[in-house]
Amino acid sequence: MVTAILIPIICLYFYWLTKKEMRESNEKWLQLKKVTEEAVISGTIVDLKGQRQRFSYYRYVYVLELAIQTELKKWQVKRVIPIEKGFQIPNLTIGEFINAYGNWKEDSFHVNRIEKRAK
Repeated sequence: MVTAILIPIICLYFYWLTKKEMRESNEKWLQLKKVTEEAVISGTIVDLKGQRQRFSYYRYVYVLELAIQTELKKWQVKRVIPIEKGFQIPNLTIGEFINAYGNWKEDSFHVNRIEKRAK
């Protein structure tokens, strides 16, 4: 009698726990595209790398890493984009002059928005 009541309760608890964790993971995944714009780096793109990485079980992100040469220094810039329906890889080429808006996290500059501009 006890197992007839206890086993469905345990199953429902783990179902609820799994749904909660999936919802939190989805929210974290969507928050990756929202970076506060606290600083700007302007310069020429020297190096450009992009790759798809796994975020969770079936969620992926596209990590775009840029090396930007300013007047004084070379900066490493990173943009993390969740891969959703209609996702397009940003159309950037080496040698373009850009403004990268974002903020500093640890040792790299995380970008929210990239604008191309004329020198």
